[in-house]
Amino acid sequence: MTADELQSFIAAGLPCEHLELTGDGRHWYATIVSREFEGKRPIQRHQRVYATLGQKMHTDEVHALSMKTYTPAEWAALAH
Repeated sequence: MTADELQSFIAAGLPCEHLELTGDGRHWYATIVSREFEGKRPIQRHQRVYATLGQKMHTDEVHALSMKTYTPAEWAALAH
């Protein structure tokens, strides 16, 4: 799977204000900013992202995904 493909899958299932993705085809690192994360704990945010990938996590199309998840306010506070 390419970075563009993975980014498209995440963006299709989760409205993102910012989505940055790097990796080597098996191990991915994502920074995701979404309003849907508001009021959710980190584990709930990660579960929400995993839900967008569905079977791709189970079939090993996406072997590993490390995430930093932020609400728009949290992201703005980081002064990006």
